[in-house]
Amino acid sequence: MLDNLWIVPLLPLLGFLVIGLGFKKFKGVTAGLIASSTILLAFFISIILFFEAKELGTPHIQHLFSWISFGALDIPFAFQIDQLSALMLLVVTGVGALIHIYSIGYMKEDEGFNKFFAYLNLFVFFMLILVFGSNYLIMFIGWEGVGLSSYLLIG
Repeated sequence: MLDNLWIVPLLPLLGFLVIGLGFKKFKGVTAGLIASSTILLAFFISIILFFEAKELGTPHIQHLFSWISFGALDIPFAFQIDQLSALMLLVVTGVGALIHIYSIGYMKEDEGFNKFFAYLNLFVFFMLILVFGSNYLIMFIGWEGVGLSSYLLIG
């Protein structure tokens, strides 16, 4: 499962895309259920990754692709998991799932219900990029994405 780290951040991103591209089509609490189910699935995968990472002696780096390559400079788009990032992965997906489930009832009557859940999934996606980033540039993208998502959620 450690070779499939990319699945965990992909799930909230897919939730964001599904809800974000068709948010006017969803009626009632459907968007909330889609968003919550993607985060819950990411949480269950995170539990498996946590127990696998607990056995690691060194960090596991999953190189996805070479992102910036210029002369001797090579910055890969890669994810890293170790005991600390596995624990933070549980915190982000676990607390994120609880927030999603609570928000279904709290935001039920709000006009921007679907948009809120799309942005909430985007927030969790960028938080996972921040936790998983194997270099400072990936972590910076996660940090800036969290800021953007916070701005969108507040607005």
